[in-house]
Amino acid sequence: MDYRNPAACIDLLRRLRQTNVDETHAELTRIVTTLRSYPPAPNQHLEVLEAARPAIVHTQAELARSYAAHPLPPESRENLIMESVVSLWRELARSYTRIILADTVNGSLAENMPLLFQRQLFSLGQVILEYFRARRSLPAGAWTDLHAAFAAAERHEVARSRVADPLNDVWRAQSSAECYVSLLLTDLANPYGRTQRELNWIIRWAQRFAPYCALKRKGEDAPDVPLRYGVDLAADHGVRPAGVLKAGDSLRHFDGSRLASHIQAVVSQLKQGVAPSSLGLGEDCPALAGGRLLVMLYRPWGLASAGRKFSRRGAHGALEMISDWNAIAFHIDGRPFAPPSSRTVSTVKADINALTFGERAPEAPLSIAQIREEGTRLGLSGTQWEVVDQSVGGFRLRCRPVGQRLDHHQLVGIRPPDGEAVLLAKVSWLMYRPDGTLEAGVSVLPGVPSVAAARTLSARASSHDPYQPCYTLPAVPALKADASVVLPGGWFQPERVIELHVDRLSQVRLSSLMSNGSNFDQVVVKPLRQSPA
Repeated sequence: MDYRNPAACIDLLRRLRQTNVDETHAELTRIVTTLRSYPPAPNQHLEVLEAARPAIVHTQAELARSYAAHPLPPESRENLIMESVVSLWRELARSYTRIILADTVNGSLAENMPLLFQRQLFSLGQVILEYFRARRSLPAGAWTDLHAAFAAAERHEVARSRVADPLNDVWRAQSSAECYVSLLLTDLANPYGRTQRELNWIIRWAQRFAPYCALKRKGEDAPDVPLRYGVDLAADHGVRPAGVLKAGDSLRHFDGSRLASHIQAVVSQLKQGVAPSSLGLGEDCPALAGGRLLVMLYRPWGLASAGRKFSRRGAHGALEMISDWNAIAFHIDGRPFAPPSSRTVSTVKADINALTFGERAPEAPLSIAQIREEGTRLGLSGTQWEVVDQSVGGFRLRCRPVGQRLDHHQLVGIRPPDGEAVLLAKVSWLMYRPDGTLEAGVSVLPGVPSVAAARTLSARASSHDPYQPCYTLPAVPALKADASVVLPGGWFQPERVIELHVDRLSQVRLSSLMSNGSNFDQVVVKPLRQSPA
C-alpha cells in the first residue's frame, strides 16, 4: 500500500472495515502521518482528510471507552491507548495546519479557509477533551495551541463563518468560533468532577449551546465585571474570571447571557414532559438526570459565576481516607459492623453479667492507632493523603494511590489532620498528574456521623433479610442542613419504607433525597411507626 498516493488512500478508506478497532486505528494513523510527511497537492490532501475524518472520530471514540470510565494513572496499560489517540488528533491538527500554510502561498483553497480552521480547531480541541476524559492534567501547550488556532482564524476573518460538519449531531454545521466556545463551555463545566456519562453529555451540549454564546473584545459591550469570565489567547490555560486576567489585545470576554435564558427554556420544557432527544440533549439522556445537570451548568454557562460557597486556604498535614463502605463503619464505630440481632445478643449478655457479677466497668474505647492496626488486620484500612488546601466545605488532597480506585461522587470517610472523628465526604473531582500523583477534591457532609443498620422492605421480605450498615447525620442549623440518613446507593425511592435500627428498631419513610452519588443516597426520613418493644 502506497500511503503517499492520495487516490490509493481514498480507495483504502472506502474498503476499510471498522470491525477491528486496533487495525483500523493503525491504518488511519499511517494515512494521516504519511501524507503529512509527504504532502500532496493541498486539495488532494484535504480530500483524503475529509474522507478519513468520520472513521477517525468513530475509532478514537471506541478506543477512548477503555480509559474514560475512571481516572487514568500514567503507568497503566490503558495509558498507551490514550497516547495513541492523542497522537492521532495532533497529527490531524498538524495536517490541517500544513494545508492552511500551503494554501497561504498558492491560494488554491481560499474558499475553504473557514472549513480548514474549523477542522484544525476541532482536532486540537479533541486533544484537550481526551485529557478531560482520562481525568489527567493537561500537558503544557495544549491551551496555547488551541488559542493560537482561534487567533489565526480571527486574523483571517473566518472565525464566525459556518461550514458543514456532519459530525455535529445537532446543527450539522459549525464555525471556528463555535468550535472554540464549545471547548470553553466544557472547561467551565468542571470536567474533572464529572462521571463518564455526564462528561459525554456536557461535550455534546457544549456544541449544542455554543451558538448562544459570544466572545467579545474589550469595548464590544463587555464591561469589566469581576465575575464575568474571560480567556487570554496568549496564556496556556482555559477560562478564568476576567477580573484576574491581564487586560490587553489577547483578552476575550465570554458572554453567556443569551445562553442563560435558553437553558431556562430547555429546563422548563423538560419539566413539561418534552423528550430530551427532541431538545437536542441526546437519546441517552433521561429527563430527570439531564435537567438536574443543566441546572448545575446554569451558573457557569449562563451567569458566568463560579459560585464557590467557601474560600480555600492553605493547609498542611495528612488526612486519612477510607473508601470501602464497611470500612467506613468500622472506623466510625471502632469495631466491625454488627447487625441488630448481634447487638441485641451483646446487650443481653451484658445484662446477665450485670445481674450476676454486679456493675461492669465500661469498656475503654480503642485509640486511633489501635483502630488502624485492627483495620489493617481485617482488611478495612484507610490510606493517607496529603492536604493541599481546605475550606469550610472540604479539602483538596493528593497522594500516589496503590491499588485504590475512586469514583466521581463516591462516598468516603475522612479523618482530618486536626481531628479524631471520622466524617463523611463526597469525592467532587479527580485528576492525575504526569508523575502519577492523584489529586482529589472532597466535600464534607455536615455533621458527625453515627453508624446505624437498615434493610429494605417488600412484599416478599422476611425477617431474615440482611441488614446493611448506614450512617445517620444530625441536623446542622448553622449550615442549614437537615438531619439525614446515608444509605447504600440505589435505595432511595419516594415514600419507600425501610427498617432502620439506631437505638431501637423502627420503620421510616424515605421523604426526600438530599444528595446522592455513585454508592450512596443521602435522604431525609420520617418515622412511620415504632416496633413493639
